[in-house]
Amino acid sequence: MPDVPVMGDPGPTGRFGRFGGMFVPETLMPACIELEAAFRDAWGDESFRSELDALLQHYAGRPSPMTRCERLGAELGGVTVLLKREDLNHTGSHKINNVLGQALLAKRMGKRRLVAETGAGQHGVATATAAALLGQECTVYMGEVDMARQELNVFRMRLLGAEVKPASSGSRTLKDAVNEAMRDWVATVENTHYCLGSVMGPHPYPWMVREFHRVLGIEARRQSIELLGDVPDVVVACVGGGSNAAGIFSGFADDRCELVGVEPAGGAAVGGGVPGIVHGMQSFLKQDEFGQVEEAASISAGLDYPGVGPEHAHLAASGRATYPSVTDAEVIEAFQLLSRTEGIIPALEPAHAIAWVSRERASLRGRSVLVNLSGRGDKDVAQMMEILR
Repeated sequence: MPDVPVMGDPGPTGRFGRFGGMFVPETLMPACIELEAAFRDAWGDESFRSELDALLQHYAGRPSPMTRCERLGAELGGVTVLLKREDLNHTGSHKINNVLGQALLAKRMGKRRLVAETGAGQHGVATATAAALLGQECTVYMGEVDMARQELNVFRMRLLGAEVKPASSGSRTLKDAVNEAMRDWVATVENTHYCLGSVMGPHPYPWMVREFHRVLGIEARRQSIELLGDVPDVVVACVGGGSNAAGIFSGFADDRCELVGVEPAGGAAVGGGVPGIVHGMQSFLKQDEFGQVEEAASISAGLDYPGVGPEHAHLAASGRATYPSVTDAEVIEAFQLLSRTEGIIPALEPAHAIAWVSRERASLRGRSVLVNLSGRGDKDVAQMMEILR
């Protein structure tokens, strides 16, 4: 099998080394093949790229700024910390980059309906937002557990005109929402586009979603050089499926930077999983001895997924990136740390990346660290208020 360039085009097989592929029912094979062809055609079309760039700039608010954290760096004992501020995008996270791209692609393909899965609700909010903007129908599947802890985002999606359907099977979290969304897609594929929210699933999704997020990696590299005079020593992002990490890693994959994807301890697919097949892809997956998918657990609704995007599995297997994990207790402490020192309340997802930087402060002293702050904490304040009581 030929090697794929680091974070390059995986080709028609959709393989990143031994990971990836297209493991879907026969009824969905034509849809995946059609989607790949449509994306390649659109991505090579200057008018499509120009329309997307205009929306990213004038609607989503790109480029997102980069913040140097002097007080946090001092508290960590002399670490230079930069934050890529994806929390300042419209809808509050990096998700809007991918969703605007997929919604435009669906419109180009003549698909008038979007279906999506969501965990923390940020992808669902972004999808509902894009559907409202472009006049598309929208249905979002969300696990019942996640709906209870992310009530604000459920209300936001419905306010934007989306139908939010609960996933009541299994763990009633993100994995089960993906299952329901894929079932919907199978039944309505003629007029529906599945707007998948991360770098996971069957080809072309892992590659396509990464390409839609590449913009943040390109910006981050340029901004880092402007602030530091060079690329950072370490680039850190949280990883569930891993779209925010794939986006920022893509800007530095060919540099000397260390790439660190931080997983939740209760959902560490790279750190605690084995190769397996789930949701149309081959990747690292938490499984028991019988090959059954184990439930993931995380304080953050966006990271409680038992697998990881196949390109992250390849980056880990090749040694280009490392994937440590942090505990919920460390995340709670990091959530408060960034809020107290910089006046920036992070979402619980990127608080995982802050938690790792805080834990590793001794080895990072004197080095520059870029953290992708992939979302803001508005959605998590009520949950944290209960926890901190």
